[in-house]
Amino acid sequence: MATLPLGQNSSYPDQYNPSLLFPIPRSENRLKLNIQPNQALPFIGVDLWNAFELSWLNQRGKPQIALAEFQIPADSPNMIESKSFKLYLNSLNNARFEDVNEVKEKITTDLSMVAGRKILTRIISTEFAAKKGIQKMDGVLLDRLDIEIDPYLAADPTLLEVNASFGPVEQCLVSHLLKSNCPVTGQPDWASVQIRYQGRPILEEGLLRYLIGFRQLGEFHEHCVETIFCDIKRQCKPEKLSVYARYTRRGGLDINPFRTDHNAPWPDNTRHARQ
Repeated sequence: MATLPLGQNSSYPDQYNPSLLFPIPRSENRLKLNIQPNQALPFIGVDLWNAFELSWLNQRGKPQIALAEFQIPADSPNMIESKSFKLYLNSLNNARFEDVNEVKEKITTDLSMVAGRKILTRIISTEFAAKKGIQKMDGVLLDRLDIEIDPYLAADPTLLEVNASFGPVEQCLVSHLLKSNCPVTGQPDWASVQIRYQGRPILEEGLLRYLIGFRQLGEFHEHCVETIFCDIKRQCKPEKLSVYARYTRRGGLDINPFRTDHNAPWPDNTRHARQ
């Protein structure tokens, strides 16, 4: 076992260290979507992060635990690499703080510095989280469709079509079959995705095939959602569009990107059964 990766020790910080946070410029991936630097974004939105392994020490050295929610604006110059985020949060484990407000202020300052934009932080007690419960995404479930699919084919935007014989509709479509792979570790990332739009009806079979095509893609959560948004907007030309994905937890963190082209409210950040 000692020769296998599973048998190797991971080095975790034992002292508070904000330098562990690693920024990833959003501009690099957005160039793939033909979004040029300094160009107005075709969407607004937020990345909702949830941390389930937050801990620190009070002034007497007693460990404290809580959950946390972080809202990182989609227009921030940088994303934060998730493993570095986890290591940073672990660096708080042996740090002493006066109270939970000091923890919140410290984390907010550190994350905002790396993201390049002010982020919002909420520290949540386990008791409050338990009362909030679990919900599911509302919408028409695409996964009900009994269609034949080659799971090794890449996502093809030309699969996205509308029924031109119908007038505009307002519809919400959901699939739990979104999967991509982490470009850093290669580990699978699973998600549920919700697509709300106003426009001519999107053909469901093509949309489901398109979404399943992300299975072999090595890309960050945020870029997957932005790709889905831009492809649907370009191919189907809806009058209004919102794309929201909730990814399963990995390393004590889940990331839930939301992108929209109108003044839609941010989603209610309540976890789902798979999270």
